[in-house]
Amino acid sequence: MRQKQKASTMKGLLLPALVLGWSCIAPTLSSEAASEPPAAVADASTGNAMKIKVRIAGNEITATLIDSETTRDFVSLLPLTLTLNDLFGREKFGHLPRAISEGGKRTRTYEVGDVIYWSPGPDVAMFYRQDGQSIPPPGIIVMGKIDSGVEALNVPGSVKVTIERVKNQ
Repeated sequence: MRQKQKASTMKGLLLPALVLGWSCIAPTLSSEAASEPPAAVADASTGNAMKIKVRIAGNEITATLIDSETTRDFVSLLPLTLTLNDLFGREKFGHLPRAISEGGKRTRTYEVGDVIYWSPGPDVAMFYRQDGQSIPPPGIIVMGKIDSGVEALNVPGSVKVTIERVKNQ
């Protein structure tokens, strides 16, 4: 009986100890990670950062991609023509033809201009407005950032887009 009580006490102390230990190192980890921006995906043939272009209603937006398994898998689907639907007046999202790798870093926050993967969809999305809300679990995987022209996404309703890799000159 006494052994069961010890085991139960140990189990009860384990979770708080883990939480306390994590809270001590988490600020260090997050500040180190925040100080280093993610590396851009390099085009192996030229060493340049990989870019995509998004054609939407007569406008062309370019985005620079970061290096992750998720991004590389996304690029393997290009070119794509998708219907992007509006969500919460902050993002346009479209359903991908198949799920892609979830090997990128997950986050529950976003910035205007982020190009992301939402695995439950499986969807690609682009944020054009910040509303201060966090992303529900399991979070998003950021694949890149729109270079300029994000305002072209700020139109009511759905839009048809073509996403393709930018060919280097």
